[in-house]
Amino acid sequence: MIRIVIAEDQRMVLGALGSLLNLEDDMEVVGKANNGQEAITLVHELQPDICMMDIEMPEKSGLEAAEELKKQSCKVIILTTFARTGYFQRALKAGVKGYLLKDSPSEELASSIRSVMNGKRVYAPELMDDLYSEENPLTEREKVVLELVADGKNTKEIADELSIKTGTVRNYISAILDKLEVKNRIEAITQSKAKGWFK
Repeated sequence: MIRIVIAEDQRMVLGALGSLLNLEDDMEVVGKANNGQEAITLVHELQPDICMMDIEMPEKSGLEAAEELKKQSCKVIILTTFARTGYFQRALKAGVKGYLLKDSPSEELASSIRSVMNGKRVYAPELMDDLYSEENPLTEREKVVLELVADGKNTKEIADELSIKTGTVRNYISAILDKLEVKNRIEAITQSKAKGWFK
């Protein structure tokens, strides 16, 4: 019997997923969580074979929970509406065994769980296509600067925090706008968020 914990903050989806998987002869949903923190607790308590998680949840996201569960024997599968390359790359680094989209057919879900249990990795094909075309073009330093901009810091505050000159900060921002092909800071932040490039 494959023992499963599901983490999903939308209660209706959580209930539907649980019912769906319990219909399978070889699967049993042993725990349900409403956020990433609860998922971690349940995995430690129940020692399931599979933990299936959404990404955007309160307290801890599915990706943060996956990173914490990396050393556990439980296999993590992400089930989300977000086909974002940045999320997918982070999920791969966290060692998730599956990354599926919620609009996939329901029968694919059970077969994906069985594949993961058999040692395979299962990733939505559209993500594999995007993975090679959507690398973040920014350097590590430029990423830090953009994240500070997103935190609402002005040029002088960024310069102080990074111990560099304000002119250098302006140069970084100019390079960021050029590389992302956007007109201003707001567009740069919006695009980076949409692609899941922020930590």
